[in-house]
Amino acid sequence: MRGYFGIGIEGASKPLNVGTLFRSAHAFGASFAFTVDADFEDETSNATDTSKASEQMPYYHFPDLDNMMLPTGCSLIGVELTPDAIELPSFKHPSRAAYVFGPERGDLSPETQKHCDFILKIPMKFCINVAIAANIVMYDRLITLGRFAPRPIRAGGPIEEKPVPFHGRQLFRTIKDKKKANPETFRRAPPPDYSVVDGALVENDDDD
Repeated sequence: MRGYFGIGIEGASKPLNVGTLFRSAHAFGASFAFTVDADFEDETSNATDTSKASEQMPYYHFPDLDNMMLPTGCSLIGVELTPDAIELPSFKHPSRAAYVFGPERGDLSPETQKHCDFILKIPMKFCINVAIAANIVMYDRLITLGRFAPRPIRAGGPIEEKPVPFHGRQLFRTIKDKKKANPETFRRAPPPDYSVVDGALVENDDDD
């Protein structure tokens, strides 16, 4: 799957939830994880982060929104139940994205929402645990951007094979090609001299 993504949480206060969140991010292949304005003991989150995600991928603690830094070209996507948010089943995930979730007992701050390129929501009746919400978003990203065999019309497993990746033919540079690229060869045998006459390109003829 092309691209990368990161998972983050704002205002986290429950380290066990954060540990579960980042363990799931590690399982889904996240490139990095982060917190913004978190208030918990980092060591406590290791109780639920049994995969030791912080040792397997970059892990950032940003003290506030102003100090948050993302890679160039990375879209920040807030996940929050707002009236104008894009519903997850209708959302096209960017290839480079960082998803940020609100705290366990609160919403994603208005300041962070303004900072986001997109606001995304999971269509459900009420809020759920932040780690569960992140799992749903990451799974949706996986099935929409990943390479899988198409679902069949009838119930059951796929009846078509997984698409084979196509990379184009492999190109090799030969000794002959390298000689063509040699600037000394160009200097010894320059191309014909062309001049513009009446708006048309004509070749000079010294014999005329």
